[in-house]
Amino acid sequence: MHLPDHVTLTPAGDPTAPPAGTPAVLLDERTGRYWHLNPTAHLLVRALLSGATAHEAARCLTEAHPAAAPRAEADTHRLVTQLTDARLLET
Repeated sequence: MHLPDHVTLTPAGDPTAPPAGTPAVLLDERTGRYWHLNPTAHLLVRALLSGATAHEAARCLTEAHPAAAPRAEADTHRLVTQLTDARLLET
């Protein structure tokens, strides 16, 4: 997965990509809309952008937050669906 050319991943006010596990935003430069990513969503997005499948990203989430294991797979697929539907993430 990758970000479309019109989307930037960054923390508010910082032009560099933030480390995974911290809050971040996706900026749609065509519309000016910001999408806030909480630390968990940011961890998943960074895993996906580094080449992980949705299943592998869910496993990364479970390793970082064991309590999330029961819903990690469903939450990851929901996030991927939401971001691709919003044209903020492409396969």
